[in-house]
Amino acid sequence: MSKLDALREMTVVVADTGDIDAIRTHKPQDATTNPSLILKAATLPAYQAHIKAALAWAKTANNGEDFIINACDHLAVAIGCEILDIIPGLVSTEVDARLSFDTEAMIKKARKLIAMYADAGVSSERILIKIASTWEGIQAAKQLEAEGIHCNLTLLFNFTQAVACAEAGATLISPFVGRILDWYKAQDPSADYSGENDPGVVSVTQIYNYYKQHGYKTVVMGASFRNTGEVEALAGCDKLTISPDLLAALTADSTPLERRLEPAKAFTDIERHSVSEAQFRWAMNEDTMANDKLADGIRRFAADQVLLEQQLSELA
Repeated sequence: MSKLDALREMTVVVADTGDIDAIRTHKPQDATTNPSLILKAATLPAYQAHIKAALAWAKTANNGEDFIINACDHLAVAIGCEILDIIPGLVSTEVDARLSFDTEAMIKKARKLIAMYADAGVSSERILIKIASTWEGIQAAKQLEAEGIHCNLTLLFNFTQAVACAEAGATLISPFVGRILDWYKAQDPSADYSGENDPGVVSVTQIYNYYKQHGYKTVVMGASFRNTGEVEALAGCDKLTISPDLLAALTADSTPLERRLEPAKAFTDIERHSVSEAQFRWAMNEDTMANDKLADGIRRFAADQVLLEQQLSELA
């Protein structure tokens, strides 16, 4: 048995890619996309027909939105639909990162994406709308969940973010592992960050234990892995979204895999609590890593969204 097969027995494996060929190869339950992955996928020959269709649709759309924004949304939904033809589970489609501090704009965009999936014959039950874990994003998710639109709160680096997401009733969170490690390695490159010493692993483990002990239904999906050691250290987490190269490495490894997380053994001495806006903002202000990485992640996704828009503009 490969490590990937062993992992599947304790964790839902999710592909962190928009590459159809990679998804076919690794056969994940779910898949996640983001602006960076959509930008990368748009360069692949398999998606050129989707780009043409997106531009053609955008020329006829009469919804008050910009032509290129409509084309980008159509492309994201088309890629999501193609992925859903292959996988049995869910696909995550991300809201434009430039809307991350505008609750109403995120709600409007999420409703638009869900409507576009519906027009393509895809039920909202198979879609997770990805929203950055800003305070505004969490409030948008709270409203969307109340409407039956399921959300994936992404760019999550901080325990207070996780508490606020669970209290808002988010379907799933994506706490980032590798980007947390990146920050700490930049601060102290000589420290031992292997295995359970990895600060990203520590963060996800704390969140997982808190959720399980206090009975939250929000799914914990570790994301942004830098190496297979991080994946192995979180074996047993509800879900793990893993890039194709790490999925391939786990497939090639047949050594035993130990389960590290499970609900029955979850323990935390942190009492269940809610978080006000003021408490949320103060906690983020006090956590330099989380504040830096959230802002950096939003900037990176926004920059890739702009590049995608430029690429489609050139083809229009």
